Amino acid sequence: MYLVVFRNRKRADLDAAAYAADAQAMEDLARAQPGFISFKSYTADDGEVIALSEWADEAAALGWRRQADHAAVQARGRAEYYESYTLFAGTPARHHHFDRTER
Repeated sequence: MYLVVFRNRKRADLDAAAYAADAQAMEDLARAQPGFISFKSYTADDGEVIALSEWADEAAALGWRRQADHAAVQARGRAEYYESYTLFAGTPARHHHFDRTER
């Protein structure tokens, strides 16, 4: 598994409808990429967002990063949507799992 954590703050003046449309299009496109496992996004009370995507391996995550439509929306994000962001990516050093149904 390869994990990508995208921590961000949106601009106060962003076009919310355009952002929502791009976000949905990117989620749909990511789900169709080879090696995609999952995506979830969480918004804190102060507006900060943490988006987590899981990929089969680093090659799959890099393929997504380089996907042409995704690259175009990334550029739009820097220009129009985000006040700031930090991206963390890698293979977790430790991975623990618990699932009550797997007994």
